[in-house]
Parts: sequence; structure tokens; C-alpha cells
Amino acid sequence: MMESDAFFTLDGPLDVAPGSGQCRAANFTGLAEMARSLGRDPRGIVERHGLEARVLTDPESHINCQQIADIFEYCSTVFDDSLFGLHFAAHQDPDVFGCITSLARAAPTLRAAIDAFVEYMPVVHSPDSEVVLIEGTDTAEFCWQVNTDLGVNDQAHYQAAMLNVKLMQMIGGPAFRLSYVSLSADPQASDLPEMERLLGCRVHPRSARNSVAFPLHALELPVPTSNRLLYRLLGGYLEKVKTTQRIGAIEKVESYIRGALPTGNCSIERCAAKLGVSVRTLQARLAADGARFSELVEGQRAGIARTHLRESTLSLDEIADRLGYGEQTSFGRAFKRWTGQTPQQFRVMV
Repeated sequence: MMESDAFFTLDGPLDVAPGSGQCRAANFTGLAEMARSLGRDPRGIVERHGLEARVLTDPESHINCQQIADIFEYCSTVFDDSLFGLHFAAHQDPDVFGCITSLARAAPTLRAAIDAFVEYMPVVHSPDSEVVLIEGTDTAEFCWQVNTDLGVNDQAHYQAAMLNVKLMQMIGGPAFRLSYVSLSADPQASDLPEMERLLGCRVHPRSARNSVAFPLHALELPVPTSNRLLYRLLGGYLEKVKTTQRIGAIEKVESYIRGALPTGNCSIERCAAKLGVSVRTLQARLAADGARFSELVEGQRAGIARTHLRESTLSLDEIADRLGYGEQTSFGRAFKRWTGQTPQQFRVMV
């Protein structure tokens, strides 16, 4: 299908995929509330580890995986909670993983939902994360790992275990039953009863892999919230996002710009943060390809403006707002500079 023949469209991407060594800040969802309930300053916790306080309220921010692991270990110490990751995740839900969870909820079977996580977890949540389905004679295991050395990382694995258990229970429906959870962590023997209570099954510590296990036949269980249309649409979108990981700096910046323009907060500083590089590095990469950020913004604005004027019934005020202009007159002057015509003249002629 040609792009111009598509029967639906998005004003911009749902988000820019995290880069190597990064993860979405959604892992911190609920951390501020938990810290305050325990008499701690959540801002101080993240700033101590080199992060801005906004990561506590912006789940789509991209942060270093090492910082997540270090913050969770720090919280375990300052909260005097050897099972911090489990207790924290008990108050979260699988939407921490982003829109891939919506895709899983729309899948026809548990197997299809897990296949979606295997395929798109590195795309949506973190490229250093790997999810694998291992099928045995009677048991299947939903396994996860991080393909980089983060040092002591027990609390992050505890969080993942709880979230993955919740995920399997959600998409497996009422007939789903856990067999056991395996963890590479080395918990205290006295913590095992609490771990098994929270996870609802046996726990095998000090294992070769991290996994949630369940009967093999459960893979064919229907997902209670299956939605064929949503499954196709989200799957198609995520496949497109996957292809963007192979494109160059200009295309990645243009993708960011299209998504950021309607917010009114499109800037090279925010773009660099999304892509996980410094502003200077981003400028250098664009310059190597003969581009500048301001020129790319202008180019995207011009293209989007033409599309809206040609194909939509949006008012000029609405178009100006979607392009990040504070008022229609600013949009009008810019459009005439791009085309030699006013927006009204362009719309009449097409």
C-alpha cells in the first residue's frame, strides 16, 4: 500500500524509540508517591543519581539502564527493604512496558501476546532488554534478561518478576496458572516466603535465567481482551517503529519533530535528550549529513502544513496550533515565506 493510499494516519509518532543503553522512565511510575509515603524526597533520590526530577512524571523520557538499576538498589538500602523491587512493582501495572502491553491485550492468544513482547520489547521499552519464550515438554517459560552488565541488579529483576507475573495473569485470563518463578538473584533465605506470597507461586533463586513459568498448554489460551483490529493496527505501527531504529540521524530527528510540534515544546535540547545524546553531539551528527535542526523544523512544518491544507478541513488556527505556532499570523507569514502564497491562497488552488 502506498503511503498516500493509507486509510488512517497519525499526526506524529507515538514516541521516539529509546537508544542503546537506555530504557523508558516508566519504570519509575509511582516512585514519587512511594518515597513520600516513606518520608523520603523523591526528587533528591533521582537527582542524586544524575537525573532530572521530570523523569518521575514523564514516563516517556529515556534514561540510562544503569541509573535505573542503581536507583532501585539505593532505594532498597534507604527504605531498609530487601525486596523493594517486588513491593514497588506490586503497586504498578504492566502498562509500564508502554504500548506493547496494549498490543498484548489485543492479541488472540497468550502465545501471540508473548510473541509480540519477544519482537517489540527491545523496540518499545529498551533495546538492551531481551525476552525469550522457551517451550519444554510440559512447561513454558517467559524469560527476560538485560544484555549489558549492570552490576548488582537484584531489585530491577524483582520488579520485572512482579510485572511479568501480572502481565501473564492479565493476558492469560482466569484459566491461567503459574508454575514457578526463577530468578538469578540471591535473596536471603528469610525473604523467600514473602517473595512466594507476593508472586503467588514457588520461587527458584540463584537460577541460570530469570523467568515466569506456566503449563505449556496455556500458550493456546485466548486473551480475554482480544481485539483483532487493534492488534493489526498496533502491530503495524510497532513494525514501522522497528524500522526507524535502522535509519539515520536526520530521519530520527524528523520523527521527533513531527511528534513534538503539536506540544509547543519542540527544541533541540528535548530532541537530544530523547535520542540519548548531548546537544553538541546531535548538532555534529546533523552537520555531517549537511543539516541543521532549525532547518529540519522548518521543513517538517512546511510539509505538514501543505498536507493539512490539501487534505483536511482544519481551520487555519488549528493548523497553526498543530505546527507549534502561538497564533495564526505567525503561521501565515512562515507559509508565505515557504511557498510565496498565503495559506488561504494555497487551499483555494488545490
